[in-house]
This record gives sequence, structure tokens and C-alpha cells, in this order.
Amino acid sequence: MAERHIRAEDGFSHKRCLTWFQEYTTPDEPETLGPDGMEKFCEDIGVEPENIVMLVLAYKMGATQMGFFSKKEWVKGLTELECDSTIKMVVKLDYLRSILNDANSFKSIYRYAYDFAKDSDQRSMDIITAKAMLSLLLGKHWPLYTQFAQFLEQSKYKVINKDQWCNILEFSRTICMDLSNYDIDGAWPVMLDEFVEWMRMQRNQVSSSVSS
Repeated sequence: MAERHIRAEDGFSHKRCLTWFQEYTTPDEPETLGPDGMEKFCEDIGVEPENIVMLVLAYKMGATQMGFFSKKEWVKGLTELECDSTIKMVVKLDYLRSILNDANSFKSIYRYAYDFAKDSDQRSMDIITAKAMLSLLLGKHWPLYTQFAQFLEQSKYKVINKDQWCNILEFSRTICMDLSNYDIDGAWPVMLDEFVEWMRMQRNQVSSSVSS
């Protein structure tokens, strides 16, 4: 495809979109863009595969498996975005990032990320994947994220279920840094009760060492 002749302002072409998709597939798997194709795609548009903008793009496509785009998903998402070339996708990256600034859209993407990232044959997300996704989604925005990651590191938890996952976002949005508005008798998952207890113990230890 003569990419250099395509301009960002050119109209969307379904045929060009499919031809672009085929640049990232193999003869063995013509209907699926897999990990190797994904790496090349990310390289072409100038983003790392683990960049959060790729999660937003996957969300727009309705992709069901991390590291893969089906032809149907590709066409759905890129038709909506009116992207049929590398140059158009590069122009759209700022728009995709801006979606995260809307609280409701962020919540939808956060919830989507759970089913997208976990193994499809598992009901819960393994803790290693969960920590990576939480870092991606909340690491820069939640002041208590570092402490929560440390809590998970020393905890007994091997998986995170969807209820816990959704409540972590709610906690990050509504609970003060000093935890003063946390209701231990509220409807929070036990995991978050334990996190608050752990945090208070950590702070008490710091206070004790300072006063002594």
C-alpha cells in the first residue's frame, strides 16, 4: 500500500482498512492479527504494546483477547474511528488518550480491561496480571496505588475477582488518602477492609518509630 500517498484528511476506505489489516497477518491466520503482527503495528504507529492507548484502542474494537485483533474487531473499531492507514491512526492517538479523561468512559474501559486481560478460561484474574493492569490504569492517578501494590505483594491473594476489581476503582475515587471516610461496616470487599487495616498498621508503626 502506498502509504505515503494517503493523507490524514482523506475519506475512510473500507477496502484500504482491510488491506492495512492484511499487512499484519500471516497466510496461516489471515483472519487474525496476532502477537507478531501486534508488535509490528505498535512499531508502525509509534507506541509501546503496553501503552494504555492500546487498551483504549482494544476497547474501541471490542477486542476479546489481549495481543490479538480479529478482522471483525479491526473493521468495527477502525470504521468507527475512520482509520484506514498508519498516518490516520497516529493522528487519532491523542483522541484515544483523551477518552480516559472522561470519568464514565474511564470506568467502562477499566471494567472492560478485567475480562480483556484475564485468561478466558479462568473466572478470576491472576494477581500478576492484575497488578500490571492496575499499574497501567491507576498507577499515575491514585495517590495510594503504591501502598496498595505493596499490600498485594505481601498478601495471601493469588487472584482478583471482578467484584474486587470494580471496587478497587470505586475505592480509589471516593476514599480519602488518610482513609478517614472509609466505613469498615460498608459493603466493601474483605480485601479492601484488609488493605485499610494494613495501611493503619503501617502508619501506626511509622508514628511509633518517630515518637520514640
